[in-house]
Amino acid sequence: MAQATWSQTAMWWSLVFFILAIASALVVYTIIMLYCNYLVLRGFQKNRKRVFQGQALEKAKRDGTAKTKKTATKSGKEGEEEKKNDEPYLIAGFFHPYCNAGGGGERVLWTAIRDIQEKYPHVISVVYTGDKDVTKDDILERVRHRFNIELDPSLVGFEFLKKRYWIEDDQWPRFTLIGQSIGSIVLGWEAMQCVVPDVWIDTMGYAFTYPAAKLFGGSQVVAYVHYPTISSDMIGRVASRESGYNNASEVASSPLYTVLKLIYYRCFAFLYAIVGAFAHIVMVNSSWTKAHIDSLWNIKSTVVYPPCDTEAFKDSPLNGRERIVVSVAQFRPEKGHGLQLEAMAQLLKDNPEYRQVKGNGKGNNAKAVQLVMVGSARNESDEARIKQLRTMAVELGIEDNVTFVVNAPFSELQAWLSRSKIGIHAMLDEHFGIGVVEYMAAGLIPIAHNSAGPKMDIVRPYNNQATGYLASTPQEFADAIEKVLSADSSIQDMQLRARDSVQERFSEKVFGEQLQKCLHEVLSREKVTIYGHRLIDPPEYELTKKDN
Repeated sequence: MAQATWSQTAMWWSLVFFILAIASALVVYTIIMLYCNYLVLRGFQKNRKRVFQGQALEKAKRDGTAKTKKTATKSGKEGEEEKKNDEPYLIAGFFHPYCNAGGGGERVLWTAIRDIQEKYPHVISVVYTGDKDVTKDDILERVRHRFNIELDPSLVGFEFLKKRYWIEDDQWPRFTLIGQSIGSIVLGWEAMQCVVPDVWIDTMGYAFTYPAAKLFGGSQVVAYVHYPTISSDMIGRVASRESGYNNASEVASSPLYTVLKLIYYRCFAFLYAIVGAFAHIVMVNSSWTKAHIDSLWNIKSTVVYPPCDTEAFKDSPLNGRERIVVSVAQFRPEKGHGLQLEAMAQLLKDNPEYRQVKGNGKGNNAKAVQLVMVGSARNESDEARIKQLRTMAVELGIEDNVTFVVNAPFSELQAWLSRSKIGIHAMLDEHFGIGVVEYMAAGLIPIAHNSAGPKMDIVRPYNNQATGYLASTPQEFADAIEKVLSADSSIQDMQLRARDSVQERFSEKVFGEQLQKCLHEVLSREKVTIYGHRLIDPPEYELTKKDN
């Protein structure tokens, strides 16, 4: 009997301790949430006012007194209403720490901002970037030269972040996934303290910023996912003990390290799914990315193919192309530049007559083939990688057949694409491949890696006929290059098919239409939901069905 009483007492005390533990956890959670909200919102009004004042000053500088004169012609309530309707009141914050890099992801960013400026003039786009060594004017000038995109400076602002080193590659030589994700939280937190946007738009794939943006900033979260941070393909390569960019050889060769890395990857995938759930709207850039994101986040994302400036390339002549194999890609480790050099070495081994002849008094070889690598370098790591590639070319004995073009303006990129016959892209599991689309739009024959975006979305048959080649190994790439170089005049039919196929599917116009459908809910005046109505009261608009 005494034993039963003791058991009941212990059970009740256990229940009391459990309730106290839960209550304590809730109290701690509430305190942390309130403190974090305080940190983010303490400069809320001041920072927003700074953004809108900057816009007004920029507009006044550009337009002079035109607006003042126009408003002065109106009187009373009519003039006030016109002024109110003319002023932006919504902030869309684009989290893009490498906005000045000049790659395909940056084309998405700047095209999206241009389309928002055209369709939603009440929105100011603020870009959170770590490119603090340049000015706003420098960035906008590079956008114009690199992408041929003109922006209204008064409707775009920049918040220059100081802690981008937290997401740099060399900052996390081990445990890179979780390290860069933690780094993105730090950087996202810094961004939120600069200015809290009404809509947080992540265009680089930093999903771990979503909870802070939604919980502490009250922002609507929009994601444009180029590449899932973790994927079943990555996990599968670790499980099969295949060495590569995401799986070092010392890990692949060790059963113990492989098991530990699998546990690490699966735990990370679980966390990735949790933070992904905070996104209100999710866009993806390809069928391959959609399959992975839908599976990981348990959602139905929308495929919005990246904008490709197909119009800028469509008039490139198809005849008179030189024996040039051009590669357009940022000098990042995953882009497969080493595989391209190996393919070139294999081509020259199989076809010695394609070697460039220099400095022997005989002049250049008319049959020589040149590999031209055109790309941007974001930082010192990329510069070091270019140096390594140059060294690799020398070691392979192909340096005379390889040319590097770094940080070229858009006009120079156009010139190389109009001269070249072949476009090569060797990244494994490339999420999309804007460079491949540009090749095809410019009339080049694409030779891309036989995986992901190029395989599933781009280098597809058109009218039941081939538009290019897919390859995986140096030998396969070399064989495909040889096929194009030795082809007769019928190769022009493939060039035309390739050009027509991308014009229909991947133009900037198509991107703009799809983007507007996805963003209208969070950017249209009648749908705006702004954090803390006591802090911000958007202008009242008399909306009619016609306005909608």
